[in-house]
Amino acid sequence: MTTTDRAILLVEDNDDDIFLMRRALKGARIANPLHVVEDGQQAVDYLSGTGQYADREQFPFPAVVFLDLKLPMKSGLDVLDWIRKQPHFDNLVVLVLTSSSEPSDLKRAYSLGANSYLVKPPTAEQLLDLAKAFKWYWLEFNRYEGTTPDFVHAH
Repeated sequence: MTTTDRAILLVEDNDDDIFLMRRALKGARIANPLHVVEDGQQAVDYLSGTGQYADREQFPFPAVVFLDLKLPMKSGLDVLDWIRKQPHFDNLVVLVLTSSSEPSDLKRAYSLGANSYLVKPPTAEQLLDLAKAFKWYWLEFNRYEGTTPDFVHAH
């Protein structure tokens, strides 16, 4: 997989949050393809490449997953637990992005292997700042196995 193919998967069931995240990523000049699934079971199906997500050309395996915790079908914590039990997903970066600031959710997410736990900011401007910080840290400076420094391709 080349760096230009490095997809981002957003697992989010709230249409407003999906819209705001798309806008924030665009505003932060993150050009990586964004794919969205709206429940925990779809996330598992997408990541495992099964069902409607079997075509990896159309639904490439992501480099980064933004994972909400409060999801229909299967909770974000259940999805995270499933991800970390897949040996071939060792390098998958999972960033929990949730409205929950509950200490128990935070502790459980990290114990299950989340790379980061982010509470959704209350304003679109703060979400843009978060997207810029994400780009700076996770896409520009953090190194992944098999990637080169030109991971991000902004337009």
